[in-house]
Amino acid sequence: MDILEINTGEHEEMIDITVQIREHVHKNGWESGALLLYCPHTTGAVTVNEGADHDVVRDIIVNMRKLIPHRGDYRHMEGNSDAHIKTSMFGPEQMLIVEDGDVMLGTWQRIFFCEFDGPRNRKLWVKWLETCV
Repeated sequence: MDILEINTGEHEEMIDITVQIREHVHKNGWESGALLLYCPHTTGAVTVNEGADHDVVRDIIVNMRKLIPHRGDYRHMEGNSDAHIKTSMFGPEQMLIVEDGDVMLGTWQRIFFCEFDGPRNRKLWVKWLETCV
């Protein structure tokens, strides 16, 4: 397992990590298999979505704030219940196909690390699952 460091700069943001993940696959010589990305934080997530139009990320963040406001009917004493709920909705992991040494993504798809309680120094666990023939 490898660990990637991700430094977030905003309270809520979606950081495009596609290039970083593709470089990691290439650097390790991974050719054909599956790549598991896992966020070990309860207020961070990983997702795949459109990256061609930056307004998509903006729309996701703005509307998640409306659906799950920072201040609400929460009892968690740390004051970040909204971040926990958002993380549960997105999920902590993504399983990606790697073929011919590249992460297989649709035309407009990008890989995003989602921060819901930043800024923070985060870790992303990367596990290579080689295909058995």
